Amino acid sequence: MSGNKGAKSKKDKRGPVRYKGRFTIQLYITVSAFIILTLTVIISAIIYFLLNRYVPFTFSIAAWILIPAISILIGSLLSLLMGQWVIAPIKALSNAINEVASGNFDVEIKSKSVVPEINEIYGSFNAMMGELRATETLQSDFVSNVSHEFKTPINAIEGYCMLLQGEQGISEAEREYVDKILFNTKRLSNLVGSILLLSKVENQFILPDKKTFRLDEQIRRALLSLEGAWSGKDIEFDVKMESVTYRGPEALTLHIFINLIDNAVKFSPRGGVVRLGLRSVGDEVRFSVKDNGPGIPLEKQKHIFDKFYQADDSHREDGNGLGLALVKRIVTLCGGAIEVLSEEGCGAEFTVSLPNGEEQ
Repeated sequence: MSGNKGAKSKKDKRGPVRYKGRFTIQLYITVSAFIILTLTVIISAIIYFLLNRYVPFTFSIAAWILIPAISILIGSLLSLLMGQWVIAPIKALSNAINEVASGNFDVEIKSKSVVPEINEIYGSFNAMMGELRATETLQSDFVSNVSHEFKTPINAIEGYCMLLQGEQGISEAEREYVDKILFNTKRLSNLVGSILLLSKVENQFILPDKKTFRLDEQIRRALLSLEGAWSGKDIEFDVKMESVTYRGPEALTLHIFINLIDNAVKFSPRGGVVRLGLRSVGDEVRFSVKDNGPGIPLEKQKHIFDKFYQADDSHREDGNGLGLALVKRIVTLCGGAIEVLSEEGCGAEFTVSLPNGEEQ
């Protein structure tokens, strides 16, 4: 019995996917080279014979010059065709790896190749992707569930801290402690809220609750909701917005503008200027926000939409690294795109392009 159990557990253990077959890749290349060489000689000889018999030459062409020339041409063509059979699976694997590098884990590649090594590589790649998808799902579910459980006690702590703020019998030091607890509790509450919202939109593939509304008015509401942040830094706004009617998820698009404007205010110097723009371009609506802050180094720009990534450590206490990840996901869900244009020391400009909601 113990021997059977051991054999079963060994059999169930996952490992590289292996395929049995007659051909190895070395043999495949050798056979291909032999076929190319044979066909080259035969076809070259046939062409030379036909030319020598049916085409009237006005000058003498030696066989030792014509046959090598024909052989080189035919051999090159045959090598190109045969090479495609070898290169095509490698290109497919390269494309799949690029998809994974861009964050798409729903990738699977199939092969019917007679070469077992190629099938083995594809099988191992698909097994790896299955494990990555399972790990990502487990991680997302864990973060979402834990965040949801955090919400109730955080709200209770925040409520009690607000009650303590109103007490008259506490000392200045105690009041300072209460203020710090309340500040960090609100930060944690915002983090939990952002995680839950991001988890929700990451698992959403259909736009919910489409409504027709004025996009420029929504941007103004987002600007007013952040008044405390920009008025405290004496930030000025240069606003150039057209009147745009849009049809889409009103509650979700609001998060786009709040996060982008909040980032622009956060990274702008005191007394700086933030430029907002909104216009219709063909069948698209484009919103842009530009600050005159320190800018984003080129090597960090490719990571700014990653979850929990913060390009500037000096503002770590002002955010949680989820704002741009949330914006990216909502924009993608709406069928749009977001771009960043920035140079270190010259500020940053984010441009959001959304398909015209009125035509959706």
